[in-house]
Amino acid sequence: MRKFYLFFFLLTTITGFSQQDAWVYFNGKPNSQLYFDSPLEMLSQRAWDRRNNQNIALDFKDIPVEASYISQIKSVAGITIMAKSKWLNAIHVRGEQVAIKSITTFPFVNKVDFADKSLNKLGKIAKSTQIKKTNETKKTKVDYAYGSSSNQIEMLNGQLLHQQNYTGSGKVIAVMDGGFPGVNTTQPFQRLRDNNQILGGYNFVLRNSNFYTGISHGTSVLSSMGGYKENSLVGTAPDASYYLFITEDNTSENPVEESLWVEAAEKADSLGVDIINTSLGYFDFDNEAYNHTYEEMNGTTTFMSRGAQIAFSRGMILVTSAGNSGGTSNPYIAVPADAVSVLAVGAVTSSETITSFSSKGPSSDGRIKPDVMAQGQAAVVSDAAGNIVSANGTPFSGPIMAGMVACLWQAFPQMTNQEIRKLILQSSDKFLAPNNQYGYGIPDINLALSNGLSEESFLKDNFIIYPNPTTDFVLVSLPPQFKTGTVFIYTILGQKIVEQEITSQSSVISLKSLEKGIYLYKMESIGFSKTGKIVKQ
Repeated sequence: MRKFYLFFFLLTTITGFSQQDAWVYFNGKPNSQLYFDSPLEMLSQRAWDRRNNQNIALDFKDIPVEASYISQIKSVAGITIMAKSKWLNAIHVRGEQVAIKSITTFPFVNKVDFADKSLNKLGKIAKSTQIKKTNETKKTKVDYAYGSSSNQIEMLNGQLLHQQNYTGSGKVIAVMDGGFPGVNTTQPFQRLRDNNQILGGYNFVLRNSNFYTGISHGTSVLSSMGGYKENSLVGTAPDASYYLFITEDNTSENPVEESLWVEAAEKADSLGVDIINTSLGYFDFDNEAYNHTYEEMNGTTTFMSRGAQIAFSRGMILVTSAGNSGGTSNPYIAVPADAVSVLAVGAVTSSETITSFSSKGPSSDGRIKPDVMAQGQAAVVSDAAGNIVSANGTPFSGPIMAGMVACLWQAFPQMTNQEIRKLILQSSDKFLAPNNQYGYGIPDINLALSNGLSEESFLKDNFIIYPNPTTDFVLVSLPPQFKTGTVFIYTILGQKIVEQEITSQSSVISLKSLEKGIYLYKMESIGFSKTGKIVKQ
């Protein structure tokens, strides 16, 4: 695993690997119905609201891993449980090879996947994957004194959103990194502290609540989004709120870090986080037998990338650094930048030319990567002592972009993560001719805002469902230029109960069979969609 940290180098002494790492996948979740009946046992109200706003139903992945399965595995001599994932219904274990193989005898174990693929055999032992670690609108105008940080914001036209008071307020960002020392004490983060914008965090590596520790990389990453020092540094989302999660173990390079990241992403989901920023990437590890291959950069193979894709399916936006290996013999993106829905961010200079270190695409299955670009050379950040310094790397272009995503989403709180992601891509300067160095290019977030406002106005003015509240039926009004559309109606839990095609001649939807209550709807036509609630009286 090659870290994205360009300001220092790590020297690791490798002595041997008597113990192995593996993922243990389970067959089922026997207590699923209990959780489906009580969703707030799994999700916070904010997370529940985010799901409902995007018509995302609960499913099997949301159910916690069966506790009795974990207990039985824990009782096996020589086995240590390192992490767990409800999304993938798996745990990460460490122990002797023989002890891990013995786990396959449990009837509830579906398969065991060793990090060292050479240890995987036919039967319950799955074929392993390999890795390389590489590195409402207020009228008051906001006019920040950006100082030296102005270029990294103005390159994206982010200052124009700030001037309209789109500063990330109301959006929650989870930062996954290696440590956040100084965030609780130094001046660039005082504004966050005074306004209670640090909502909490967790150290998944040490399994404790002290997240103001570790390496300062996370501190600098956070500063590019939430930092504030007048005339020196203004983050791209200074009014967003943040959770700080340590998932990166800086003392070793091990695939358990992927598992810890997935566990943290699940926690972020349950807390109602909107955006996950990850300035980490994985390709190779201390034990070379664990290394990923380029062929695995297909978005569907590695544990972390599969977790990232599930995170997106829960309604969050994931912004990750593309990687810093562009100038090496292996210049490609790393995990989880390869995931389909992840917004992978490469790095350009202050003059908008690609940096020598920015990792390149495509993904191994031929998709455009990175997705977009932002300033990652001479980015202005804070260090752990509160000094305003410059730093190089896609770990900074990523959070700079993540903050702007929060500002844009603040402007369109009813839009889905897919719609926000689409607006960003379509605003980018190479959208019509993307390539595997720049992706879709440098986004113009103000253009994305304008496009979104035009689309939102169009949808509001032309797609109408009425009467609402109603009793027995609703009528759907289509704009004159649309011939057909489709209306979907869901229960508050996300279960689809109606799917009906509508036209200008046939636009009545019967609700007679439905009980009184609140329902969710989604109207779609030619790439446009509108969501909302229907009250049946």
